[in-house]
Amino acid sequence: MTVLPSVAVVILNWNGKAFLERFLPSVCASRYGNLSIYVADNASTDDSLAYVASAFPQVRIIRNASNAGFAGGYNEALRQVEADIFVLLNQDVEVEPGWITPVIEQMEQDPSIAACQPKLRAYHNREEFEYAGAAGGWMDILGYTFCRGRILYTTETDRGQYDNAQDIFWATGAALFIRSRCFFEAGGFDPFFFAHMEEVDLCWRLQRAGYRISYCPGSVVYHVGGGSLPQGNPRKLYLNFRNNLIMLRKNLHFKEQWIILSQRFVLDLLAAVKSLVSGKPKDMMAIFRAYRDYYRWRRTEEKKLPDTLPRKRLYDLQGVFHGIMIWRYYFLHKKTFRELWRPKKK
Repeated sequence: MTVLPSVAVVILNWNGKAFLERFLPSVCASRYGNLSIYVADNASTDDSLAYVASAFPQVRIIRNASNAGFAGGYNEALRQVEADIFVLLNQDVEVEPGWITPVIEQMEQDPSIAACQPKLRAYHNREEFEYAGAAGGWMDILGYTFCRGRILYTTETDRGQYDNAQDIFWATGAALFIRSRCFFEAGGFDPFFFAHMEEVDLCWRLQRAGYRISYCPGSVVYHVGGGSLPQGNPRKLYLNFRNNLIMLRKNLHFKEQWIILSQRFVLDLLAAVKSLVSGKPKDMMAIFRAYRDYYRWRRTEEKKLPDTLPRKRLYDLQGVFHGIMIWRYYFLHKKTFRELWRPKKK
């Protein structure tokens, strides 16, 4: 008799009673034979934990001492969870009863897969891919992230065009399946990130360690998105820019750092100017603050980080588009993943 890997679904919560009321029932209805469910709370001030304890006594509760964001909150909570596979699930995600098994089966077929994500569709428009992960995360040669099924703010309708399992660069943090031993082996999330880009950084480190990141089309979940910081929020823009720069500095091969980061500086400066011209001075200031704090990080934090993993060139990693995504999107009008990327003919 085959023993099912133990799976722990861990939902990070912060003042999310409304989301838990709406979505926790679907998680508790999951069909998997070796499953435990946790709500890890980031020092909420609402009565969400009282609700969980009353309505779902089978759900285990972890109380974090403070709100350390997505990165720090999960680092603290997962140290208290024992399972073969962690599933990091956003509080604003609805799942189908059989959503766990296809991902676990795909991971069990290949031990080199450290992390995997299901297909992410939009909760409010259920035939469309959702921004945060769609059909798997990619990155271009300058470090700009996008997804199969979502490039910048253009999302595609799911017509089965990405129903093939494949390696990707990063798996969404909204529904992240990850082997527990790999999570800790890679050092977990970088707590300095607080939120945004931490899953991309972790997946990059996993690839550097020789593991694979995968996408499983046989599992579908539905994500609301923007539950903590909505799109267009200057704080979200700041974190995305700052953390992306830190991630590049941490993981790029030393021979690639200067050329890529110098090009990013020029393009990000243009993005700041565009924000000002478009009447969004707060967005411009968010980009400037991101650069200020990136350089502060380099002075005060960079040397504290362990860097034992080999630095691999981007061309040697999976899920990397060997071009500049924003150039093809804005100037060549390539709005979908299939238009953007075509595999080389053998």
